[in-house]
This record gives sequence, structure tokens and C-alpha cells, in this order.
Amino acid sequence: MASLTHQLLVSVATVLSVVQCIDGYSFKNCIEDPYWNTSKTDMHTKFNCIRRKERSMYAIIHDLPPSAINLTISINPISYIPNKSFVHLPNLEYLKMDHNILTTIDELAFQNLHQLKSLNLSFNYISELNPSLFKDLNKLTFLSLTGNKLKQLPVNIFSRVFNLDTLFLRQNSLTNFSGVAESVSQLMNLSKLDLCFNQFKSLSHSNVSLPKSLTILFLCRNYLTTLACEPSFLRRIELLDLSYNYQLPSIAFKGVDLSQINYLHLRATNVRVSELFNVSNVKVGHVDFSGMGLKNDSLLIELCKLLRGRVNCIKDLRLGSNGIEDLKNYTLSGCPHIKGALDLSRNQLKNISCLDFLKGQKHIQSFTAEHNHLTSLQSCKKENMLSFQYMEELSFRYNRILSVSSFAFQHTPNIKTLKLNINTIAFLHRKALKGLKSLETLRLDNNLLTDLFNVSFEDLYNLQILNLRNNRISVIFNGTFLSLSSLTTLDLGGNKITYFQPSGLDGLKNLSKLYLDGNYLKQIDSEHYRVFQDTLQVLDLQRNQIRFLSENISGSPFMNLSKLRDLKLDGQMPYGITLLPRAFFRGLRSLKSLYLTNNRITHLAPDAFDDLSQLRFLTLDNSCAGVVQLQPGVFKNLRNLTKLIVENMGIQNFSKEVFGNLTKLHILQLNHNVMQSIDVDVLEMLSNLRYLDIRNIPLSCTCQNSILQNWTVNNQKVQLIQLYNLPCQDNKKFKFHNFDTKVCYIDLGEYLFFTTAAVIFLFTVIPLLYVKLYWKMKYSYYVFRAWFSEQWRRLREEEENCKYDAFVSYNSSDEHWILDQLLPNLEGNGSSFKLCLHHRDFELGRDIVSNIVSAVYGSRKTICVVSRNFLRSEWCSLEIQLASYRLFDEHRDVLLLVFLEPIPERQLSSYHRMRKIMLKKTYLQWPGSDCTDPAQAQDLFWNQLRRALRKASRLDNEEENYRNEGCAIADRADTEYFVNQTSDENYYLLP
Repeated sequence: MASLTHQLLVSVATVLSVVQCIDGYSFKNCIEDPYWNTSKTDMHTKFNCIRRKERSMYAIIHDLPPSAINLTISINPISYIPNKSFVHLPNLEYLKMDHNILTTIDELAFQNLHQLKSLNLSFNYISELNPSLFKDLNKLTFLSLTGNKLKQLPVNIFSRVFNLDTLFLRQNSLTNFSGVAESVSQLMNLSKLDLCFNQFKSLSHSNVSLPKSLTILFLCRNYLTTLACEPSFLRRIELLDLSYNYQLPSIAFKGVDLSQINYLHLRATNVRVSELFNVSNVKVGHVDFSGMGLKNDSLLIELCKLLRGRVNCIKDLRLGSNGIEDLKNYTLSGCPHIKGALDLSRNQLKNISCLDFLKGQKHIQSFTAEHNHLTSLQSCKKENMLSFQYMEELSFRYNRILSVSSFAFQHTPNIKTLKLNINTIAFLHRKALKGLKSLETLRLDNNLLTDLFNVSFEDLYNLQILNLRNNRISVIFNGTFLSLSSLTTLDLGGNKITYFQPSGLDGLKNLSKLYLDGNYLKQIDSEHYRVFQDTLQVLDLQRNQIRFLSENISGSPFMNLSKLRDLKLDGQMPYGITLLPRAFFRGLRSLKSLYLTNNRITHLAPDAFDDLSQLRFLTLDNSCAGVVQLQPGVFKNLRNLTKLIVENMGIQNFSKEVFGNLTKLHILQLNHNVMQSIDVDVLEMLSNLRYLDIRNIPLSCTCQNSILQNWTVNNQKVQLIQLYNLPCQDNKKFKFHNFDTKVCYIDLGEYLFFTTAAVIFLFTVIPLLYVKLYWKMKYSYYVFRAWFSEQWRRLREEEENCKYDAFVSYNSSDEHWILDQLLPNLEGNGSSFKLCLHHRDFELGRDIVSNIVSAVYGSRKTICVVSRNFLRSEWCSLEIQLASYRLFDEHRDVLLLVFLEPIPERQLSSYHRMRKIMLKKTYLQWPGSDCTDPAQAQDLFWNQLRRALRKASRLDNEEENYRNEGCAIADRADTEYFVNQTSDENYYLLP
């Protein structure tokens, strides 16, 4: 039931995926190969799904179209292929699923793949195959299961794969050869079977024969100790590789028909040559004798006699990996005539002595001595020197050759290919190559050459390819290549060339490819290229030190290269080109490809590419420093451009003035740039665009890109690379293709007006409210909290139950007056008042505001001792405000003001609440030392204060008015009290 449900879900998902693909041209985890599909067809055929993080096969390929032909799913964490995974891809012909972590493949995983020709499941963890796994693959011709954990094959697993031609089963754990033979016996078209790196011990089989079509069989690196097969079992095999079966003896071949063998490889086995030919009918000329322990002259001479006794000539003789250290004269003279190649690679030869050991072997066409210990090639200009007129190829690669003497190849005058690369040649005699008039290919790359001379190549007038890459050449002298009129390819890359002498490249009349990358060239001199101006097609100047300091140069260095098709200027060291001169590319009328990668070009002039009207490919990725504003018209003449790579250039704009003329553009890679939007109108102008890469661009998910979003999910022409994985830059949790655009179609003007007005109003009113009502709100909060905790009743108890007669509010700087004057006169000297002082009576550990509220409401009166310090204190301000709330809001006469010092009215003007209280209530002024009789004034002060404390707190409808007595002025003749009446019938005691 679960399996049926799963299949149903897969089928439904398949239908949905086809619908989704129609909606937009993008794929969640795959990329359509832009080179496979051309602009001439709308068929989507080749897809790569590489290095994705998805574990589900459905998640990776569910949105691919039915037209897919070639599919690669590699290097992914996929472990399971469920049934009907590919039913929506009926046209698939090539499926590659290597280097995943596959362990399980369901029986119907490949159902409906009737067109599949190639299936690669190599390098996974598959240990078991279902017998019906390949039943629908009746057109399969290639199958690779290399690098898995298979221990056996089901008998009928290939019963329906009628057309299989090549089967790779190497690097598994197969042990039963009979089972494998039975499995492949039905493959009537199988021609190649690879079983290397398994665990076979024999080729034992039971009444089974290999397919008649099988001609190539690899059984290397197993554990074969015997063949144990029927005599005719291998009779149709033409290539048999049994190498690295260390225990395989010669007797194992007894009676086995090997008459059709053209190549038998027995390296690193226990087979002895003489015994092999005694027990087997294999042809001696078709055996590879590499790695068979033929390490000295006696064994080689014996081999030659053995071979000569059976045939007069052989095509090839391979003696590699035998540990041969030396070959004396005439060692191989007794061998049959060698018509083809002699291979002595991977031995320990230190000297080849002008091939003296090949006396009698004049018909050899190719000699190879790679991976030996040769240290030099001596001169071969001697009398009676052996000459190998038929030899066409010499290879001494991978040796330790330090020097090549004069006339070193005099004995091989007709060779066409000479390979001296990957040695340590530091000295090449000026006449080392003398006489090689037929030479066509010369490999001297990866050596230590420092100088080339004009006579070094004087006889090589038929040379077509010269490779001098990765040496230490610093200067090309005049006439060095003067004789190389037939040369078509010259590779000087990876040297230390700083300049060419004026005629350093003269003579190269037919040169079509010149590689100068990785040198120290600082400029491009057009005079150097004048000799091959009508032939040069490829010029590689990557990784040099070319740089320009001005936009104005005398002329284009490429003016004479009208046939040049491919120009590489990537990665100039150490800073890049940085500045492209005007008309730099003038003259390149035939240029098709231009590489400017990894240069730090700070400015591209609008006419930089005006002369490249035939350009097809342009790459500028990583070529600019910082953020770039491409100039309008910079690509205006590139109407034939089909591929443009401008990755990681810091491009800010995507405008029609820059990109609008690229009407033939097929591929555009814009990823890793900084534009926040892309104009859809410009994309519509690129009528041939088929591939667009905008990954890692900070496209904003705002109304600015609503049109772009709509275009990306609905266009059916341009492939947007991994569109469904592009995140919103402002919120990575959301995707660009489905961010909400509904708000973009609402008229927001009215909403914005009211919102803005409300915000402005709040920002205007809140500061005013804060200044005016801050303490009231704070007080209200604490009152509410007290009420909520059922403490309100205690705070509002009647006066007769009050704990204190008065709460004294004062600043700590005035504490000396409180202690010296106030306390003795109100609590002492016979007075019965009880005062609340914060330093004495506040409850420890309690919130300060709560203490103040309790003190104000727990006292009949509040005495505010006002001074300049008092006015500046925040806590004093809170205390006077709490008392004023009782005065004005509760209509209780609870507040007494005592001024310790004269304070001008202008200083009091900013304290609005203080001014309001002074206009409503009488206040007392502490008599200063300037009074005529301070003692009398102070007595009067304390009498007035005591009388005010005794007065009831409840106010009548009309407030009682009274006069305060002032201090007497003793120095006047008639004593008088200065008592002044002010507005609101309030009286102030003046000093």
C-alpha cells in the first residue's frame, strides 16, 4: 500500500513538474547546458545536476522537461533511486550518476527509459542489483558499475539489454566468475567487458560460454591462481589483460585457446615466457612482455631466440617495467625483425649508446624509453654508425636528461616526432638537432633551457609544432626561428621572456598559433608580429606584465593581425591591465574570442570594443576593481556576440544603452554583480538570449522588481539559472520568484499621507508631553501599582491617623540647616511635631519612589525647603509635584514653601509648577543676616511655620487669607513691618 501511494505521488508530481516547466524556463537543481542546445531549436536536451545538496531524486529532476536527452547527476548526497524516477523523461539517451552515495535502486527505477543508450552508475555504494532493474533498457549500449560494492550479479539481470556493447564492472567485490559469465552470456552484442579490481581466483564456469561478440576482456588486479576454463572459452578474445594477478602461473594457460589474441598483457604475474609458449598457442608477437622479469641480457637474448624460432618478424615489442639496467651491443639483434614499436619504458636504463643494442633492427618505426634514468644523449656522429632510416618517432620523456650533445640524432635522420619533454635539459647543443630535416613535432617543454640559438633549428624546415613551454628562456635572439618556415604552432608559455630582439620571430611565415602566456612581457610590440600577420589565428598573452599608464598610445599593437581569431589577455601580473588604451583592439577584424579575465580595469572607454564587429565570445569576469558603471555604448558594435561573461565586475546598472545592441547574444553571465534591479525591457531587446545567470546578485524583493519577477517565472525562452533558489537579499527566508507583489498594485498615496501626518504629529507632541507630564505619569504608575497591591487604602487614610506631621523635602546640600535649625525648632524646644526625613525615616530596600509616595501621603503636610540646589534636583522636583497634586487635585492644604535664600523671579520663571504654587499659596522666607534684628525675625519665622503646621489640611470654599509679619527694620526712626499684598490676595513675607 505504501509503495502504491508513493508511486501515485511520483506520477502526480511528474505531471505537475511538466506544467511548472511550461510556466517558466528555469530548473531548481539542474542547469541546461547552453553549448549543447543552440538557438536554432527550442528543444531542451542536456542537463547537469552537479554538486547539489538535495538527497531526493525527485527534488533534483522533477522539473526537467520530457525533451531531455543527456542528464548528469553527479557528486550529490543521493542514496536512493525510487520506482519511476525517470518516467517523465522518455527521450533520455545518456544518464550519468557517478560519484553519489547510491546504495539502493528500486526495481522500476529506470522504467520507461526505452531510448537510453548510456548509463553510468560508477563510484557509488551499490551492493545489490534487482534482477529486473534494466528490463526496459533495450537500447542500452554502455553500462558502467565501476567502483561499487557488488558481490554478485543476478543471473538474468541483462536478459533484456540486447544491445549492450560495453560493460564496466571493475573495482567491485565480485568473487564468482561463473555467475558473472552466466549473467553476460545473453549479451549477443557485448564487445568489451572490464572486470579488473575484483576478487576472482579463477575463471571457472559451468556450461556457460562468453558472448561470441566479446573481443576485449580486462581481468587485471584480481587474485587469479588459475584460469580453469574450457579450452574454447577465450577463443574469440582479441585483447586480454591479466596483469597484476601476482599468483597466476604459466601452467594456467595450458590447453586454453588463445589463437585470436592480438594483445596479451601479463605484467606482474608469475608467468614465464618460455613456459607460456610451450603450453599455449598464443602468437608470440601479440604478447606484451612488460613486467615479466626480463631484467638482464641473458633473459632478453633467450627471449629473442624463442621468438625468432617461431616468427621472422613482429609488429611491436614491449619490454617495459622489467628492471632493465643496461643493454649491451647486439642484445636484441637475435630478435625477429621489429616492424613497428619498441617500448623500453619504466626500466632503469642509464645509457642507450645511440641504440647500438638494436643492430639488425633497422625497420623499427618507433622507439620509446620513457620513465628511465637517462642523464644525457651523446653525440652519434661516428663512422660505421647504425642508421635507422625507418624510425619516425623517438620518445625520451620522464627521464633525467641534463644535456643533449651535437648530432645526438644523426642515427635517426627521418624521425617526424621527437619527445624530450619532462626532463632536466639545461644544455642543448647548437647542433644537437642537426640533420632532422623530416621532423614535424618537437617537444622540449618542462626542461631547464635558458638560451635558444639561431642555428639550433636550422635544419628543421619541415617542423610544424615546437613546444618550449615551462623552461627558463628569458630572451629570444634575432633569427632564432629563421629556418622554421613551416611552423604552425609555437609554444613559449611559462618561461621568463622579457623581450624579443627585433627579428626574433622572423621566419615564422606560416605560424597560426603562438603561446606566450606566463612570461614577463611588459608591452606588445606590433613589429614582432609583422612576419605572420596574414597567418596568425591564436595569440595567448595570459599572465604577463602588460600594463598601460595612458589611454593614448601611438597605435594598436594588433594592427597587422587581421586574421587573428583568438586573443587571450587574462590575468596580467601583478595588478592587471588596469587601463585599456583607446583603439587598443584596432585591426582585429576577424577576432572571434577575447579573454580579459582577472584584470583590474578601472575604466572601459565607450569605444573600447568598436573594432571587434566579428566578436563572438567575450569574457570580462573578475576584470574590474570595485563598483563599475559601464559606459553607454561600450558594447554597441558587438552585434555578433553570442556569449558574454561579466561575472564579479561590480556592475551597477543593466541598461539598454549598455546591453541593448547585443541582439545575437545567446549566453549572458551576470552573477556576482551589485545591481539591485534588471530592466525587463532590456532583456526583451536581447531577442536571441537563451541562458541568463543572475545568481548572487542582490535583487531586492520590492515593487521595483515586480515586473522582473513576473518575467522570470513566465518566460519560456530564457533559462534563468537556479531561479527557484535565488533568495531575497533583505530576507534570506523568502525567494525572489514568489515574493508578495500584491502591494505593488495598490495606490498608497492616501495611506502614506495619513501615516506621515500621524508620525509627524506624534514626534511633535510626545516630547511636549514628556516634559510636562513625565513625573505625573510616573506618579500615576506607582499609585496604580499601590492600588493594585491593595496598598491604596493605607496611603489615603485620614489625617488623624497620619504617621507624621510633616514630610520635609530638601536637597542634601541643605542638610546642615535641617539638622541645625528645623529639627530643634519643630521637634525640640517643647514642640510636639513629628517630622519625616528621607535620610532617617525612609524604609531600607524599598523603591525610592514608593518611599516618597508613602512619605507624602503618610504626612499631614509637606515642607519644601527651596534653594537653588533644590530646584536642580530631580528627586526634589518629584516630591514637590506629588505634594502639589494633593494641593490642586485633592484640594488639601498640605504644602508649605520655605525659601532658604532669595531667588530672583527670572530664575524661577522656568519652573512652571513652582510659579503656580507661589501664586496660590503663601510662602516663608528664611531671614538672612542682612536683617536688622535676625533673632526677632527668626522667632517670627518659627511662629508662622508652627501655626501653618497646626492648621487643618482640608480647604474651605474660600481660602483663608492672612498676613505674615515681616522683620522689623531697627535703624529707621519709626518701626514698620513691610508686608506687601500681591495678586490673588496672597501675601509674601519679605526680608
